[in-house]
Amino acid sequence: MAPVVLITGATDGLGRALAHDLAGRGCDVLVHGRDPDRLAATVEEIRAASGRDVGSYRADLAELAQVRDLADRVAADHPRLHVLVNNAGVGAEVPGGPERQESVDGHELRFAVNYLAGHPLTRRLLPALQEAGSSADGPARVVMVSSAGQTAIDFDDVMLRRGYSGWRAYTQSKLAQILDAFDLAEELDPRIITATALHPATYMPTKIVPSPISTLAEGVAATARLAVDPELAGVTGRYYNGVREAEPDPQARDRDARARLRALAEELCAPRS
Repeated sequence: MAPVVLITGATDGLGRALAHDLAGRGCDVLVHGRDPDRLAATVEEIRAASGRDVGSYRADLAELAQVRDLADRVAADHPRLHVLVNNAGVGAEVPGGPERQESVDGHELRFAVNYLAGHPLTRRLLPALQEAGSSADGPARVVMVSSAGQTAIDFDDVMLRRGYSGWRAYTQSKLAQILDAFDLAEELDPRIITATALHPATYMPTKIVPSPISTLAEGVAATARLAVDPELAGVTGRYYNGVREAEPDPQARDRDARARLRALAEELCAPRS
């Protein structure tokens, strides 16, 4: 059975290139995007290049109701999900400039899209991941596309209403993803589901990077390795800089900080009555 892989933010940059790569390896790729035209173009492009069918899911991750709906649609269509790549993200300055912005739900935008959206998406997809991970194919995988840019979370001002900067918002949200990956790794049986995070490459040519340094190929290779490399089956609770294991900000190892973040996410992501 071909691995089923969901990639968020897959209509541009790393996500799009990764979807091409994994489809070319024989995976059943599910492409998520926000813009319907870009989504359709991406799907047709990958189908033409790989000869494989490609799933398509539209949702705005800046709205938690749409995140929950996305998870439910994917789970209904694919009771077995082998890999979830939480890749979608908002950069430090684009779109909308460096000013503080809020999501539909009233949360700081970069925290909402880069971290909060992945929290309920991953957890609502755990049954599908568990189903896939319980098969003979080996454990299912959750991969958080984070960054080497990391800022410790200020739990007294998570939404950065004081001293805001786009860079601080971005780097805090990216560290939050690593905390989430480590939290999942501690919670889940690595024989069934693993969770890792990575900085794929430095300043790749994507829409959130004004001055690229690395190539997309470098980022794709590092991310695909965590997603499908058989040698990493069962590897969990680790952070990588490219293909090398690295040490994130110390807050990622702080169980109290992870518990506070988890409690906050569960509060913020709960459906409104």
